Amino acid sequence: MEGKQGKEAMEAMEEEPEAMDHQELVSSDDEIDYSIKPEFYDPNLDEKDEVWVCKQRKGHGSDAVLSCPACFTTLCLDCQRHEKYLTQYRAMFVMNCKIKMDKILPQEKQKPRKSKSDTKTGSKLRGNTETDEIYHPVCCSVCSIEVGVFDENEIYHFFNVLPSYS
Repeated sequence: MEGKQGKEAMEAMEEEPEAMDHQELVSSDDEIDYSIKPEFYDPNLDEKDEVWVCKQRKGHGSDAVLSCPACFTTLCLDCQRHEKYLTQYRAMFVMNCKIKMDKILPQEKQKPRKSKSDTKTGSKLRGNTETDEIYHPVCCSVCSIEVGVFDENEIYHFFNVLPSYS
């Protein structure tokens, strides 16, 4: 009995391509009416976006617009580029960011260096001894990738971002 059912199934498979009407296969491009402008198209969108960004920045210039490197969500419109580490930025006002206050990333402050005269005279280091700065991880609120840290002075430090310069 299995041989008979297998044979019937093979015959049915062979008949399917012939049963399809080739008139029914129409490209979706043929169905588009190009004489009507799509409702999602706005020729003035760039100008509207520029006005919105200027309002957000309140007239201040920025070194870059920062985006998430994973999902390209805008994270910051107004930031300063680090003078020494050119791929790092700092900002006070951000968007689409989530601070993980339950996690702490301690960072030792750099010890003051001894000058040559201090080492010759044997004097001790001046100033405070090392103290820890506390940083909290900052993640993209859309995809949760870590993009920077938030310090105790309420400054965001971005190091894993995609900058675009305007």
